[in-house]
This record gives sequence, C-alpha cells and structure tokens, in this order.
Amino acid sequence: MLSYLQITSLTILGIFFATYFIKSVYMKLFLLLTSLLLLTNLSAKESDYSIIIDKKFDNKLLDISQDYDRDISAVGFTKKYKTHNTAQSFSDPFEYLKSINGAYGTQMQLIKANDIGKIIMDKSSSLSQFSEAIAIAKTPANGYYIGGHSMDGEIILLKLDANANLIFKKVFGTKNIDKLNNIIRLNDGGVLAIGTSTTSRNFSDPLFKTGLGLNDIFLTRFSVSGRELWSKKYGTHHDDMGIDAVEAYDGSIIVIGKTIYDDNRDISMMRIDENGNKIWIKNISNKISTTPYKIIRLRDNRFLMSLSQADNMAKEQIRLIKFDLQKNIIIDKKIHTTYSSALKDIKEYADGGLVGVGYVRDGYNTDALIMMLDSNLKLLYQTHFGEESYDTLNAVTILHNSQAAAAGIYTYSNSQEANMWIIKLNRDATIAQKSTNSNNFYEMLYTLYKDEIKTKQIKIKRDLSIEFIDERLYFNAGKYQLTKTQKLFLDKFSKKLLPLLDKYRTQVKTLEVNGHTSSEWANTSFSERYLKNEKLSLNRSYATLSYMFNTQDEQTKQWLVKVLKGSGYSYSKNISFNKVENRELSRRVSFKIILNETK
Repeated sequence: MLSYLQITSLTILGIFFATYFIKSVYMKLFLLLTSLLLLTNLSAKESDYSIIIDKKFDNKLLDISQDYDRDISAVGFTKKYKTHNTAQSFSDPFEYLKSINGAYGTQMQLIKANDIGKIIMDKSSSLSQFSEAIAIAKTPANGYYIGGHSMDGEIILLKLDANANLIFKKVFGTKNIDKLNNIIRLNDGGVLAIGTSTTSRNFSDPLFKTGLGLNDIFLTRFSVSGRELWSKKYGTHHDDMGIDAVEAYDGSIIVIGKTIYDDNRDISMMRIDENGNKIWIKNISNKISTTPYKIIRLRDNRFLMSLSQADNMAKEQIRLIKFDLQKNIIIDKKIHTTYSSALKDIKEYADGGLVGVGYVRDGYNTDALIMMLDSNLKLLYQTHFGEESYDTLNAVTILHNSQAAAAGIYTYSNSQEANMWIIKLNRDATIAQKSTNSNNFYEMLYTLYKDEIKTKQIKIKRDLSIEFIDERLYFNAGKYQLTKTQKLFLDKFSKKLLPLLDKYRTQVKTLEVNGHTSSEWANTSFSERYLKNEKLSLNRSYATLSYMFNTQDEQTKQWLVKVLKGSGYSYSKNISFNKVENRELSRRVSFKIILNETK
C-alpha cells in the first residue's frame, strides 16, 4: 500500500499536471482565437464585390486604377486563339503560317467595371505582336497610359483616351530582349518606363553602345506628348533587373532593382535626377533569396519598399523597408507568417495606414493575401481568399471612399486555367459589397417585407418609397403621438430595414421619414389650414423619426445621423380615389430611400 507521504506527493503531482494541462489548453485556445481574429479565410457571397472574368485559356490582371468617374480599370492579358478557316486550302505550309499570323496569341486586355460590379468595357489590343500589358496609369483627361512588352522583346507604351481609343503607340527598347516591369506617371504628365534589358554587344545599336552585364536596369522617360526624352541602362557586371520606381517631391526618382551573382541576391536602391543621372546608389546584400516588389512614396515624403525574403526554412516572409531621400533606413521590419507570404503591391491611406496585397502559399495551394497595417508597419488585419488552387492579387489602388480595389488571378477548384479577377476591400480587409441600383434595391426590399406586403400592412414602390397601408398604422385627426400599435410595428419594421441599409451604407444617400395629413382643419382660412397641417405633418415625421432613432444602439445612431431626414408635406400628397380625398388614409407617415447615383 502507498504511504500517506506517497499519496500526498502523487496528489500534488497530479494537481500540478492537471493545472499545467488546463493552462496549456487555455493558452492554445487563446493563441488559436488570436490567430483566427488576425487571419481569416474569406468566402465570397453573391453580394460581394468580387468579379471573376472567365474566358478561355489563361488570363491575368496585373495592374489597377480608379478612373475619375469612379469606375475601376484594370489591365492584363488574355490568350486568344482562333480557328482557321479550313475552306481555304494551302499547298505551301509557309503561306498557311502567314495566313494565321496575328490571329491568335497573347493580347493586352483592358477591363473597366462600375460600382455595381458590371463590366462596362472589355477591350483587347489589335497589336499583331503577342503582347502582355503590365501597368496602367491615368492621364489628366481620364484616359490611360498602358505599358507592356511583346513576345519578341519590344517594350510598348500606349496612350488611350477615356473610351480606350488609341492616341499614340510607342515601341522602344534595344535589339535584344527587353521586358517592362512598370510605368510611373510623373508630375509633368509624362511617364517613366522601368524594366530589364538583355545586354547588347552590338556597337551599331542606335540606343546603347554596350551593356553592363548579363541583364541591366532599363529606364526610358517620355513627355506628355509621347516624345522619348532619354533611355538609359544601369547596373553592374552581374545580372541586374529593374523592378519599380517612384518620383520624389523634388522631381528626382528612386529606383529599386535586384542583382544576382554567385549566391548573392542583392537589393539595389538608386536615386537619379530628372535627366537620369545617378545621385546615389545603395545596395542591401543578401545571401538568401530576396525579391523586391514595390516602392511607394509616403505622405511624409519618405519611401516604403515591399520585399519577400526567405527564412531559415526557405519560407518566404514579408519584409518592409522605410527610408528617406538621403538613403537612411528608418524602419526595416519582417512580418512573420505561418505560410510563405509576399506583398506584391502596397498603397497608403490618407491617415498613414497601409493596404498590401499579394499571396500566401501552403504546399500546392496559393491564396490571395490582404494585409492592413498602421503607419508604423504594425499588422492590424490579415485575410486570405481563394479556392484550393492558385489565386493571387497583383496590384491594389485606394478608392475615393477609402475602400481599396485589387486585381489579380483567380483559379477555380479542379481547373487549370487562370481567370482575371477584380475585388473591392474594406479597411478591415473584408470584401466590400457591390453597389446596387434602384431595381436591385426594390427586389431586396420586396423580398425582405414579403410577409408585410402579403398581409397588406405596407406597400413598396419602385422609386423605393414605402407606404404604411394598415388602418391601425394611421394617425387620428389632429394627432401625432405614436400609439402602442404603431410603436410595435416600427420596432419590427426597423429591425428589417436598418440592417439592410447599413449593409449597403456606401450606396444609401438618404432615408426620408415623411409626414402627411388630410386637408381638413375646422374654422381656419386657407393659409392657416395649410400651415397648421404642415406643422402637424412635421410633428408626425419627427415622432416617427425620433422613436426609430432612440431605439437603436449607439453605433447605428452614429450612422443614422448621416442619412436620416424628416420632412412634412402637409396635405400636398393626400390619398384620393376618383378625385375624392380619403382622409383616414392621408393621415400617415411614409419612407423613401434615396441612393447615391450609379451608372
């Protein structure tokens, strides 16, 4: 038998292990809940602003911008193949190949979508070269600069008007293989093209006498009229790639690139003047795999660069470097994630917050990654989105209403073909809702109140006005105080209406609460009768509005302040049948939803 001391020792040991186990479980649950709050895998709903443009073969969107008319434009490329007309016969195979030249291949693609998620422009280029559109920038006339490259190594710059009609086309580069990575709109209205050029050893090359290494950073500057101002190469005797650039407040330009040699993967930062002359160069040496993606100028006139860098387990981790115009590094921060992650684009909000998009990879599955950070690069929200295949976001732009729009690639499960993808995001990294026109809103209201409509309590019109038609909901003559029945119905009515309007709050301009009266008022003149009824209608509107407002929580009240409007119509909109006024039905309140204008 066990002694008292042994039993006591075992008991204490058991309590210790039980306590440790409970604490361990709680700690794991805490960490799990924390991770779930910070990292969410989104699922698309029908009302989400997530547009997947499904065409044959692989298609991609690589850059995105908001137009001045609030629409969203994105560029990328599609692969288009046409079946040749077999009715025509060829004896010479070279004649056959000539006949199908330009009939298929990769084509620049411009997509434009409006606020309700409808594609209103879908244009591919008529260029004979197989070409990929890489970048888009707006012109002052709401047109576009679109940059890309052809399969045979030429760089292409298009200027289009607002309807995507061609203003000019510039084809430039060396006689070797050149590749565009981005175009940057400059303060003078022109653009800077940045990319990579294979070294030329041809001394008769009119653009470059020689190259610096295997590949070189390649910059070309154009005026607003499309005149080429200068083209220059930069780099080392190793393999250099031009990644991105941004204009500083003083007109100089910060360029980032990548240099590969031996086991090194260096990041290059270079400042040049407006004529392309070097001011300073800074290299960040790395023995591990490092990829720069984006540089932006911040509102404090400093710069932020987004990179991915492999950790000890060869897993990609996000790295953000903030520096100033004199190449001083202010913040160098790594964001450690569970899976391999990268931010391919970043943008800054007016309050200094940041949105970043890219990808997160786990085994063979790649999802789109969305991150929200504060001005000190602290992670606030993180979500990823996609199916069990390959999904990624390549570019992001901040919209006028503080939402963001991103463009990328979406692949359905069990599919091998990539599709063009546009998505809208809220500040908490959730998917924004599509705007809706009045017809769609009418259908939603009709579905929401189908029971009340069926029992003839309310009537909804296509102009989004809502009338109470149950006789118990009318006011007595000269009265404006709400009855118990009216209050109970308003509670039920509000619990349905306000969550719907809140869900689409960016589209709701006004919720009107309108008071009405019948035309009678005993022993008064015409003017007195109108004015007394006007005051009564205002009182009915106010009684209804204030009751609805006061029964909501504080968060809802904060929003209602912006949209609620009370009005009194006196007897100007009384209810009549065959020109005979129905006084009982005229003593009422009505509601009207007014939406923001959409195309």
